[in-house]
Amino acid sequence: MNLQLRGRLALVSGSTAGIGHAIAQALAAEGARVIVNGRSQASVDAAVAQIEAADGGEAIGFAGDLSTAAVAEALVARHPGIEILVNNLGIFEPKPFEEIPDEDWTRFFDVNVLSGVRLARLVLPAMRRADWGRIIFISSESAVQIPAEMIHYGMTKTAQLAVSRGLAEAVAGTGITVNSVLPGPTRSRGVGEFVEALAKADGKSFEAYEREFFEKVRPTSLIRRFETPQEIASLVAYIASPLSSGTTGAALRVDGGCTKSAF
Repeated sequence: MNLQLRGRLALVSGSTAGIGHAIAQALAAEGARVIVNGRSQASVDAAVAQIEAADGGEAIGFAGDLSTAAVAEALVARHPGIEILVNNLGIFEPKPFEEIPDEDWTRFFDVNVLSGVRLARLVLPAMRRADWGRIIFISSESAVQIPAEMIHYGMTKTAQLAVSRGLAEAVAGTGITVNSVLPGPTRSRGVGEFVEALAKADGKSFEAYEREFFEKVRPTSLIRRFETPQEIASLVAYIASPLSSGTTGAALRVDGGCTKSAF
């Protein structure tokens, strides 16, 4: 299927590894010009080289922390015609509720929610002038099934759904769509390293720990395994395309069936 993305300018925040990198690769493979973002120049350069070597697509590097206003403004000033925005930047950290201080709540909101709000606000004027655009928030199944082990993370993922739906309402009747994508537990770099460390500490293989995780922690999963970043990226690439023009204001699940609902 031709997703009709050739030449479109896309920004994927937090795209040097994991889900963000897989999304950037998928968009580049479809012919989009993709701005790859990470905090360090070395990680950005490596990701750009990997994307260009794999797909021959066009990847544009931008190093900087997009959770800060000045960096976000500098990126959009350098690339004023962004047509596709994928708000993937995010952090997570399991921590008991009683041990989460105020500053952690603020930090998680700033990185996971406000970074996407700010970028959307910055790119929206150009999208309105073109009467076309795609804004996608990478949320999580944790938005609707708040994990007791990281309530502050779940809160930010729920907030993304509210922002996404509200913004879709704000651009109603235009060629701009706004959606959220809800992955389930995914073997991205951060999660993979975290799980492997836990497995090693318990003297188990990754596979054994994975089985136990889906038996005890996410028993509602229907695929009973961690998803791959590429499985998330396939849905995002479609939602970013002109072919998805009838889908907006939606919370789209690619969660392996973790959310125990048909709706």
